[in-house]
Amino acid sequence: MADVLVWVMERRVVLADRAERLRKELAEIDAEVARLEAAEVVIGQFIEAERSGQVDDPVVAAELERVTAGPGAGGMLLVPHREPGVDESALPADYRAIMKIVSAVADPVPAKDVSVKLGKGTGPGQVEPVRDKLRRLADRGWLHRTPAGPFIVLPQPPP
Repeated sequence: MADVLVWVMERRVVLADRAERLRKELAEIDAEVARLEAAEVVIGQFIEAERSGQVDDPVVAAELERVTAGPGAGGMLLVPHREPGVDESALPADYRAIMKIVSAVADPVPAKDVSVKLGKGTGPGQVEPVRDKLRRLADRGWLHRTPAGPFIVLPQPPP
């Protein structure tokens, strides 16, 4: 009977690791889909402007450049891995806001509390995007996710 218990525990650990890898992959895919959706909208606006003779509209050109050449476009990491010498200024604004909230509290912070402090709310559709960003920060070495789920800031790595 003990062999069965050991097998169940080992199987649970393997599946939990696989689920975490799949969550990370899904978050990255979701980010890519969001970038492509934004690019699709801007390119559609550009095509419409081209048809109406307003191709040189600086607002359209600037937005097209921002969406297609900015961080996150073409597979660039939006959230860099934390390394010596890389500080929070390397993060996008929404991730810096999350880091500021988590840094301000000594205890581990649940995603729901971060969502509320960001003004997003407590519904699943409001908390889950924040939880995804927290996980991404944890995956890249900025935060630590405790076994219970809340997040804490990791110390800066030594140079």
